[in-house]
Amino acid sequence: MGPTGPLRVGVLAYPGCFASEVFGVVDLLTMGSHVTRAGGGPSTPFETVVVSPRRRVTASGGVALGVVPPRDVDVLVVPGFEPAPGKDPALALDALRPEIEAIRAHADRGIAVVSICVGAFLLGEAGLLAGRRATTAWLFAGQLARRYPDADITAQELVVSDGGVTTTAAFSAMYDFVLNLIQHHCGRTAARRTARIALIDDARISQAPYVDDELLPTPGDGFCAQVQRFLDQHLQDRYHLPTLAEHFHVSTRTLLRRYKHETGESPLVHLQRARMRRAQHLLESTDRTVRQIHLEIGYRDHGTFATLFTRHFGVRPTDYRAGFHREQASP
Repeated sequence: MGPTGPLRVGVLAYPGCFASEVFGVVDLLTMGSHVTRAGGGPSTPFETVVVSPRRRVTASGGVALGVVPPRDVDVLVVPGFEPAPGKDPALALDALRPEIEAIRAHADRGIAVVSICVGAFLLGEAGLLAGRRATTAWLFAGQLARRYPDADITAQELVVSDGGVTTTAAFSAMYDFVLNLIQHHCGRTAARRTARIALIDDARISQAPYVDDELLPTPGDGFCAQVQRFLDQHLQDRYHLPTLAEHFHVSTRTLLRRYKHETGESPLVHLQRARMRRAQHLLESTDRTVRQIHLEIGYRDHGTFATLFTRHFGVRPTDYRAGFHREQASP
């Protein structure tokens, strides 16, 4: 609840935004209100409104949205938009200056701001990601990190809140955010019942299981890309930094410095991620045992592999296979 009544949630509509993300937030909060009221809670825990600095808004797919001018709210939600295939989502930002200014103005007044999917780029333009942890759709996390290097982009998480700014992963992560909001303001029971009625998985903790390597940008020909290709081709080999540096005719210090400058991380982080993705693929598409898989990708100890896999994907290897294994797949 807000300080004097219902929690007021505004959804910022703008040209090209996903209409389903606008309606999805509003509709699930409406369902949550019904569930809360039926359980003996407040009759109106949430009030929702769709706002815009423009008089008319046409969302993705040519859907016209009814909007009202920005007003006082407790939470401002910024939906994502439809990125052009193969292009940087940031290219759409120049046309959204009125929305970016509205976001900045709300944040300056101490209003909590939330982005859905690539709506995080609008928050970045408004200066809200600097010095904060954030996430977005895994497909665009690298572009977000490069455009806003002062932000700490955690691409695996579904919902990240830091200092009054919340960001979410792609599309359906709007439901994860709304369920969190219902739980915070109406209790765990109301959130769980809302999820059950809407047939929403309220136990997800990571977007990592949904990453499709074939959709990620391929490395170029730079130093970092060469190191990554070498590591990808030697997943089973023991990681030894001096040997890696010798292969590229540089010192270990130079290797780490150049790699971090280009990627913001270490080669070992890339190797672990590549190994986990290979394990993910093998668990999905083959009947090899977990032991065979972790030996194939360079882990001699099952406990180490299981711990890293669970940390990366949010589920144990056996549970991942149970949920994602494809029948009649060939090795």
